[in-house]
Amino acid sequence: MDAGALRVFETVARTGGMNRAAAALNTVQSNVTARIQALEAELACPLFERHSRGVVLTAAGERLLPYAQRLAQLLADAARAARDTGAPQGPLTIGSLETTAALRLASLLSDYVVTYPGVDLALRPGTTAELIEAVVGHRLEGAFVCGPVAHPSLVEERMFTEDLALLAAPGVPSLEVALGDGAVRIVVLRAGCSYRQRLEALLARRGIAIPRLLEFGTLEAIFGCVAAGLGITLLPRGLVGPVWQAGRVSVHRLPASEARVSTVFVRRREAFVSSALRAFLDRARAAFAAPLVDGSWEQRLPVSGRFGRGRVGAGAKGADHEDGVEPTSMFPTDIGQDTGVGEAAARVQADAGEGGGVTDHGDDEAQVERLTALQQRR
Repeated sequence: MDAGALRVFETVARTGGMNRAAAALNTVQSNVTARIQALEAELACPLFERHSRGVVLTAAGERLLPYAQRLAQLLADAARAARDTGAPQGPLTIGSLETTAALRLASLLSDYVVTYPGVDLALRPGTTAELIEAVVGHRLEGAFVCGPVAHPSLVEERMFTEDLALLAAPGVPSLEVALGDGAVRIVVLRAGCSYRQRLEALLARRGIAIPRLLEFGTLEAIFGCVAAGLGITLLPRGLVGPVWQAGRVSVHRLPASEARVSTVFVRRREAFVSSALRAFLDRARAAFAAPLVDGSWEQRLPVSGRFGRGRVGAGAKGADHEDGVEPTSMFPTDIGQDTGVGEAAARVQADAGEGGGVTDHGDDEAQVERLTALQQRR
């Protein structure tokens, strides 16, 4: 059994067919079939069950697959290590919570791509659950997520700690009033968002176990809907002011035990750490080293006016995003301001129903258009 045979086996398992594997390996089907048959003969057990639409793994194939995947990754890491000269260069794909990208990463990314123009840096925003899955699945080299993580396959390093706050409509005087008689509606990101989980736990401790729900795909839409009086949300307190205009929402402090949250950087425990990633982590540690009086963190790196030859973005143009971590805007803007979103609140609540929820995963412009259209129909 050699590495080449296991590579063919892993490709067939991943693509689900001999023809598709042959296309992925740039060879002919007969060669793939012969390699699989030889491997099955060597192991004295069938690895695939054949059917009209392709193949599925047998029990023996299921047991073999993790080893084949680990070997494929080990060989890929070995090739990267051999080519790594010590100078940061080549692709570097990292993930981040959208709040971290909006509030913490601007100057860090700007400085990094100017300092290392040979690195093609791509940023993939997502929820904590999505980003952890993408790192474990080798689709990201690392990611900023809400900690602690405690995953056996990952190494985590704390980068900074910040305070969460409950955000409600402007004019709401206190946390008690925001929670009302328990009939609250939460405005949140999709399942897997760590702030959503914390908000649900916070409400559960106060006897609000099953809150009503408005689910959106971006922070911009969440902030606009909270400002319009549609519900409450839980986000880093530092977003109000630096990123979003103060006064558009009311900000309610929480007890320290519920407010404090750490953001950690996770990477695969046994993966090769490229010079590009090592340099990025060095600069990230320096960037998050100086606490400010308000509890947020100052990045001690200059903000550059241009990116030089390096580039930073949410993935290359035209890239395939089947990994489930979709590129989106890093820098939230004030949606809903001067658009009459507040006047549409009652109509959106009527659409949601007394006990139901609204889910909207469209882009920011589509969400704004939808809320504006609701206002116009009133």
